[in-house]
Amino acid sequence: MKKVAIIGRPNVGKSSLFNRLLKKRDAITSDVSGTTRDIKKGIVDILENREFELLDTGGIDYSDELFSKVGDKSLKAAKEADIIVYMVDGKTIPDDEDKQRFWELQALNKPIALLVNKIDNDKEQQERFWEFSEFGANDIFPISVSHNRGLSPFYKWLEEHIAPNKIQNNIVDDEDIPLELLLENMDEEEEDKDIKVAIIGRVNTGKSSLLNALLKEDRVVVSDVAGTTIDPIDETIEYNDYNITFVDTAGIRRRSKILGIEKYALNRTENMLKDADIALLLIDATTGVTELDERIAGLIDKYKLGALIVVNKWDIRGEKEYKEAIEDIRDKLKFLHYAPIITISAKSGQRVNKILDHIINIYKRYSYRIPTSKLNDAIKMAISRHHVPSHNGQVVKIKYATQFATKHPRIALIVNKPHLLHFSYKRYLTNFLREQFDFEGVPIELIARKRGERDNIEEE
Repeated sequence: MKKVAIIGRPNVGKSSLFNRLLKKRDAITSDVSGTTRDIKKGIVDILENREFELLDTGGIDYSDELFSKVGDKSLKAAKEADIIVYMVDGKTIPDDEDKQRFWELQALNKPIALLVNKIDNDKEQQERFWEFSEFGANDIFPISVSHNRGLSPFYKWLEEHIAPNKIQNNIVDDEDIPLELLLENMDEEEEDKDIKVAIIGRVNTGKSSLLNALLKEDRVVVSDVAGTTIDPIDETIEYNDYNITFVDTAGIRRRSKILGIEKYALNRTENMLKDADIALLLIDATTGVTELDERIAGLIDKYKLGALIVVNKWDIRGEKEYKEAIEDIRDKLKFLHYAPIITISAKSGQRVNKILDHIINIYKRYSYRIPTSKLNDAIKMAISRHHVPSHNGQVVKIKYATQFATKHPRIALIVNKPHLLHFSYKRYLTNFLREQFDFEGVPIELIARKRGERDNIEEE
């Protein structure tokens, strides 16, 4: 990290500039000459992606023994610094000792700026500032720290001489994580054993046949006539201590063919999906994925449901090979890449019994809350393998992460510059967490936020 030293005689405004750059009142300021005697240090990030260590030195004055020691310390700090800011009082005439000292520091061949302070208005700048050209400074700035005047050109000069932070600075720091977040998962939450499962798909893909096979009874009318089911039908069974409620939804047609009561059925289906946990998306193996299947699958993404893709009529699919069929589904339903796929025959009962185990496993992941410490260990590991990309030289740092919701899992990333965290990196983190914590079949949502915006997360 670069070191920037502020040098000058007593009472020229060095500590006021130090406080201004630090954005807090850290150094004591006073009209009494020689108030600052020791070197004060602070980290400045006023230039967004650039940080530097700022040194506030005592005034250079050799009028007595104490001030001489302070002056020697200040000059030593200037020689050890990477950048020198020499400050003079613009309400006085240029001092010969100031000029001599500036030239000595200039000979160090380090970036050095001459700041003429207390130039409070244009009149003073026109009448007195030109006198300080005698210093022969390449970079000279008329400023007024107390009036916050003329500082922007000086800040730009600093930016030219301070390189952007290194990417390594974006690794999660455990000390950033609030203690209450680390403690919040110590008590296990009581598991909810009620699962709502929506069965969705095009007309005549076998939704009613699948429900009957799952219930092991003819609960729903099955017919070759497309659109037999109009009203969603709820049916609950108990399986491995879970209560699974199925809804056999009305088949969804193309929009041009949705008329009257079927349009009403589509609206009912959408309303039902808002309350579901998991969706079984039925695909007809004899036709493969159609454009309408893709639109229906979009409802799963819209409502952030756990998902299982069920390929029905596998026994009459023809000559299509398993690998070819799966690749076709994955290619056309890329946004459901996390959903497992099972091939079945609802009519013969082939592999139908495995669906219930899939539902329970997906639901456990859907309602799982990652302990904050484990979550941040995983985020730290992900960052160490692939650093957060900077944006036009600006460093993006993930301070910590916390999961604030389940069903579906929603995770807040506390970031210094949330708007600069690229969507592709969020996708990388999502996939990394999916592998680390086995979120197969479950959508994960990452939301970048600044610290203190936690209350607004729920509204996203």
